[in-house]
Amino acid sequence: MLWSSILFLGAAQLCASSVLSRRWDDLSEKHSWVEIPRGWQLKGPAPAGHVFDLRIGLKPDGMERLIENLMEISDPAHTRYGQHLSKEEADAFLAPHADSSAAVEDWLNFHGIDSSSAQRTDAGDWITLRVSVEQAERMLGTKYNVYQHGPSGEQVVRTLSYSLPKDLHSHVDVVAPTTYFGTVRSMKKTSFLQPDRKPISDEEAAALLHPGSDATVPSSCASTITPTCLRDLYNTSTYVPAATNVNKLGVAGYLQEFANTADLQSFFKKFRTDAVGSSFTTVQVNGGGNNQNDPGVEANLDIQYTTGISFPTPNIYYSTGGSPPFTPDSNTPTNTNEPYLDFLNFLLNQSTIPQTLTTSYGDDEQTVPLDYATSVCNLFATLGSRGTTVFFSSGDDGVGAGNCETNDGKNTVIFQPNFPASCPFVTTVGATTRINPEVAASFSGGGFSRYFAQPSYQTTAVNTFLNGLGTKFNGLFNKTGRAYPDVSAQGEAFQVIVGGRTESVAGTSASSPTTAGVFSLLNDFRLSQGKPALGFINPLIYSTASSGFTDITSGSNPGCNTNGFTAGKGWDPVTGLGTPNFLKLQTLV
Repeated sequence: MLWSSILFLGAAQLCASSVLSRRWDDLSEKHSWVEIPRGWQLKGPAPAGHVFDLRIGLKPDGMERLIENLMEISDPAHTRYGQHLSKEEADAFLAPHADSSAAVEDWLNFHGIDSSSAQRTDAGDWITLRVSVEQAERMLGTKYNVYQHGPSGEQVVRTLSYSLPKDLHSHVDVVAPTTYFGTVRSMKKTSFLQPDRKPISDEEAAALLHPGSDATVPSSCASTITPTCLRDLYNTSTYVPAATNVNKLGVAGYLQEFANTADLQSFFKKFRTDAVGSSFTTVQVNGGGNNQNDPGVEANLDIQYTTGISFPTPNIYYSTGGSPPFTPDSNTPTNTNEPYLDFLNFLLNQSTIPQTLTTSYGDDEQTVPLDYATSVCNLFATLGSRGTTVFFSSGDDGVGAGNCETNDGKNTVIFQPNFPASCPFVTTVGATTRINPEVAASFSGGGFSRYFAQPSYQTTAVNTFLNGLGTKFNGLFNKTGRAYPDVSAQGEAFQVIVGGRTESVAGTSASSPTTAGVFSLLNDFRLSQGKPALGFINPLIYSTASSGFTDITSGSNPGCNTNGFTAGKGWDPVTGLGTPNFLKLQTLV
């Protein structure tokens, strides 16, 4: 009898093991590329013993409810308008279902992974594990290789496809690093130097130190932009911030770009003397640097113009790091170079976060796996739920750069939207140039997402544009996609101090921090009145605050061997709703 019991027990254990094996060996593809992403070259197989951080994004149990809540608290006509979530409330929405957590734990145990040492976000929606290439390949049914980015020379460990057990697809949103090849060095920064534009002289700068009014924007602003130009153009010059004890403006920095404090003082002395002696705070994320001997054009542009407009509002520069070039014969742990995830998970784990945030980087949307893009976009929705207004530059390639061919093996020519500019939970900023009137800058990125559906808050405005467009460009863009940019601001000939010298810089990288500076002042105004910060502004600006923008009605954004879209009356995918008028918006918010 005892022997038969032992036989039965052994058979039961064998059966359970077999069932468990079938459960976790039954792999189904999560994402794959048909070819190596353009700009990257295969160098060879990744060493089996190479160790790296693997991030597992569990499906938040309450994401749909979080987004529903976000649209309510962002709608100025709703009774809950402005009732932003606390960190703990947001975490409750982001937390995975207990079944998801249990399933992932079982899967990790099956592969002999000790998850007790894993890092977890406070909400529990992201797990970061230290694994070897060999372990990751077995877990994900894939093969990791070393790839090199041609323009930057950076080498990374990535794969062209990965799979998960069928049982996990309903529990896991994304695993990284896998098929997203974007890194802190390969992302596109949206600024460029203009060596043909003569920088402003000290004498000319001195004459611009005292802002005037909207009617008296200095004529020099048609060819060179300073903080005075922007404060005059967008009517912020007379506003004095009154909530600087609570209001903050954040700048997200990547690409090993560092904002230089000495250059900022030189900038203030030349362009905003009342701010001399003030500075900004640097927060280093994921090994982000702060090399004051290596000032970055992008970083200096961002911080000089956010502070130049919002002074004396406290500014924070977030320096987000990434891995050094991969060394094929090294088994030492490295960072995994997932800049958006590193930064957003860090920020959302903080109890207090800036009320305004600007970022001047992006990728072609088609180069970002849909599962990765969706997860990142949902994190931006979470930031909005917490009360942060998130701005992104729309890109500097018009409707698309290069040959605009798809990367699905068909090489179809279509307009190429940018991500995260195409995420419906950020406010995307295009570029203008000239004054009296402003016109669209030809490089202003704009278009329609192929990943994200058109949100209801912009349907009326976008339909008006599409009706006017008719059949033009049929088949080249997704008429039902999230349309961008939402707004715009000046984007050419910004005077930036880099290494003690004045440079002329252009790009939507200039437009985004400019707009963030204006809206940071609007947040200051609301906070000083005892009201909550604006948070996610898109439902507001497409409705009751739409009259707070100056419509831009001329110019276009060529690309993909076309003339691109044309700016016109009302919203358009070149300049959005137009440029901000602070005094008008102040009465509307």
